[in-house]
Amino acid sequence: MLTDLLLASMHHLLVFGLVAMLVAQSVLLRGHIDAIALAKLGGIDRGYGIIALLLLVVGSLRVFQGLMGADFYLHNPWFHAKLGAFLLVGLLSVWPTLRFLRWRKALKADPAFLPAQDEVRHLRHIVRFELILIAVIFVCAAAMARYGGF
Repeated sequence: MLTDLLLASMHHLLVFGLVAMLVAQSVLLRGHIDAIALAKLGGIDRGYGIIALLLLVVGSLRVFQGLMGADFYLHNPWFHAKLGAFLLVGLLSVWPTLRFLRWRKALKADPAFLPAQDEVRHLRHIVRFELILIAVIFVCAAAMARYGGF
């Protein structure tokens, strides 16, 4: 029972950390992107990736070691929707990560480098769509806890 509480607590804290990272990216992407903002974006994105991996590990432990048992999760359509939305967020996050890495490389080559505003705006839209999908994940989690497999 204590294991389940610890896993659930860690899972929730990681989810809020993930949201915080996405909000921070969104805020940075709405302003002027300079060398300082690029460094911050890179650090935040690295933290985002670490949190996402930890979230997958802790989520898997909840499925297979948690109180509800694997049957509850694996036969629950809300769980599958939640996991699908999480994977979509992960896939969408690849594009900004690659851009941030490219920008950092360009900044090293040219200290006056500034990314194009169209590209910044496009990444901002992607990050905001990821946040919308996170809201979908919250709704699926609530439905999963209350309605199970219908």
